[in-house]
Amino acid sequence: MTGQETAHGPKHKRDLTRRKVVAAGAGAVVAAGVGGAFAAGAFADEETAAARGKTGGTSGEACYRLTSETTEGPYYIDADKLRRDITEDQEGIPLTLRLKVIDSDTCKPLANAAVDIWHCNALGVYSGYESMGSGGGGGGGGGTPPSGTPTGTPSGTPTGTPTGAPPGGGGGGGGHEEPTDDERYLRGTWRTDKKGEVVFRTVFPGWYQGRCVHIHTKVHVHGTWTDAGYEGGTTCHTGQLFFDEASVLATAEVAPYSTNTTARTTLDDDTIYPGNGTEGGLLKLKYRKGAIAEGVVATLTMGVDPEAAQDGTGDSVQPGASASASAG
Repeated sequence: MTGQETAHGPKHKRDLTRRKVVAAGAGAVVAAGVGGAFAAGAFADEETAAARGKTGGTSGEACYRLTSETTEGPYYIDADKLRRDITEDQEGIPLTLRLKVIDSDTCKPLANAAVDIWHCNALGVYSGYESMGSGGGGGGGGGTPPSGTPTGTPSGTPTGTPTGAPPGGGGGGGGHEEPTDDERYLRGTWRTDKKGEVVFRTVFPGWYQGRCVHIHTKVHVHGTWTDAGYEGGTTCHTGQLFFDEASVLATAEVAPYSTNTTARTTLDDDTIYPGNGTEGGLLKLKYRKGAIAEGVVATLTMGVDPEAAQDGTGDSVQPGASASASAG
């Protein structure tokens, strides 16, 4: 693995006017194999949906519904690597993620926007936070289990504020957590093309205590692409991308997902998913039935307001997503 930060991890930058992407080098490639098989026409369904969403009213009316804003969660690391292939050496089912970003008012594609994605690995562990284990708490193969057997009988009444507990009771809630290590797998940033499209190669995420399977994303606009990466601009969208139950159940039969013993929260029971389908970030998936291990292609069109500021730290959470459970 190729973390490029200091031993103490990067300082989290809240001032997006000074945000900077560190280029990870040239040569990152878009997924081949199953990804290529579905590349042509991958956005056909989404484009049809966009056309249905257009109104016949005034030009001031939105032609495509805004994609739901959600919380950033505690495990965001500001634009760490400029790359499309974020897999590194992580095991899991190949996932080609194809996103299209459009202006929800005009339906015009947003070219040259910076799109961040980050998610946990097959066992629910986030890079940069490996010491926190599976999603900041719970089992599932993440972190080091406690050793020894407690002895004696507890006495007295606990006082003060508990320390060392995982954020959000294991669900990853609460504010931002500073990184604890230099690993940066399953994180990356790339620019949208003239059609507003961006493609990432990664692996199907796993799960951890308190959350359904998901991917985090941010869209940054009005910045400048330089030799060093992407600088300045604002964050106009912070969201999460979700997977239907059938696909997640299918992955659970495949190693290494099958070794994840953490209790999984379903899509319907998740406190962050707004329950409104593609508008809420539910991905459209393509894979061969009975052979999901061969790979999955996921697509979604995201309607955003390029003039908005949506950093996902609390105020931008829309109804349907629990602000109090700002989970990872």
